[in-house]
Amino acid sequence: MPLMPKSDMPPGALTLLILRVLQSGSLHGYAIAQRIHVLSSEVLAVEEGSLYPALQKMLLKGWVTAEWGISETNRKVRFYRLTVAGRKQLQAEISNYDRVTDAIQAILRTA
Repeated sequence: MPLMPKSDMPPGALTLLILRVLQSGSLHGYAIAQRIHVLSSEVLAVEEGSLYPALQKMLLKGWVTAEWGISETNRKVRFYRLTVAGRKQLQAEISNYDRVTDAIQAILRTA
């Protein structure tokens, strides 16, 4: 199945996806991208140029914390973890996503 071009990912989806995969525990950047790729049945691909700016934005907003550690391949990497504010933001992002999806579905069913 072909990869979905970045331009086809709905605006704000990357933040939602990162928050969601971090809900299960801390991960380093490459692992976050891989988890999104695998969980999306290899439809979504997150490029470094999008991932790390998004993570930096989340750090500044206090949604995630980061600490240095050693990866499974013995490389020094930053592990990101959700904060309490990040968990609240995840719930807000899910609610907003559901609201928008429902609105689009309503239009598709009736228009």
